[in-house]
Amino acid sequence: MKTRLTILFIIIINITVYAQFPDSETDGKYYEINGAKLWTVSFGEGEPLFFIAGGPGGTHYGLRRFDSLSTTNTLVYYDAFGRGKSDTAKSVTEYTIERDIEDLEGLRKAMGFEKISILGHSYGGVVAQGYAFKYPENVSHLIVANSFHSYLMWQENCDNSNHEIKTNYPEVWEDLMKVREQGAVSSDKVHYEIYGRVPYGFLYAYNPEKFKPSGRKRTYPYFSNRKLYYQMVGRDGDFELTSDIGKFDYRNDLKDLDLPILIYGGRYDRVAVPRMMVEYKMYCPQAEFVMFEESGHNPQVEEPSKLFALIREFLKK
Repeated sequence: MKTRLTILFIIIINITVYAQFPDSETDGKYYEINGAKLWTVSFGEGEPLFFIAGGPGGTHYGLRRFDSLSTTNTLVYYDAFGRGKSDTAKSVTEYTIERDIEDLEGLRKAMGFEKISILGHSYGGVVAQGYAFKYPENVSHLIVANSFHSYLMWQENCDNSNHEIKTNYPEVWEDLMKVREQGAVSSDKVHYEIYGRVPYGFLYAYNPEKFKPSGRKRTYPYFSNRKLYYQMVGRDGDFELTSDIGKFDYRNDLKDLDLPILIYGGRYDRVAVPRMMVEYKMYCPQAEFVMFEESGHNPQVEEPSKLFALIREFLKK
């Protein structure tokens, strides 16, 4: 009986806690930034912590695992231009790293914050680093989460992913090679649909069980703009990078950042691969660097307690 009451109490507490968090789809606000409406969801207590989603093309919903940090910080989630509930571009050429950086600056001003802390996950880390280079006076703390220091590291992501798929999913690779021989490239529907047959957890997780679909109906997407993605990585960006992602390179500039920096990765990340993630120690020696040994691309899902304690302690600096 005591065990049943304990379980019931935990369930009630969990329901109560989650009920306190705003809904991504309904409990937000639009800000007009650089001619476009950007959807934001903000809550919590303390200094502002902005979250920049990955992709490029991802919405803020995939970062809601960080909600418990709202007890120590005001969390600011937003859908960047072209993602989620925010406005989309009339032309895909409007999607650039520079636009994402400027939109973050515009959002900071519109929300009335003097200085902000930033957590950029995956592609979001590319924007976060670029913002810190351009507007260092506006950044309190920089957190680079499972991200990339250069186009070379992103290319390694593509090469390693393809190697893993070829080795472990040879039937998928065979079908992929057939359509590529017929002229298909990454941005063609048939090409990315074949890619999609590889489970997310295979490339992105230490424990794939944590990423299996729950069966619960969810209307808010994790990823919302494939056209944006291939505009920024190039039309054959799963094999050869071009466009914006094929050019950025922060390696020589990271050492000049004079602010608290936390960089972390996952040992089982097959995308932001550990071999190149540890190079941050060389390019950004002033940063605190942590490798999560039981995580892939998302330590906030696989080792949340350890990660959140680390972030809270870091933000005190």
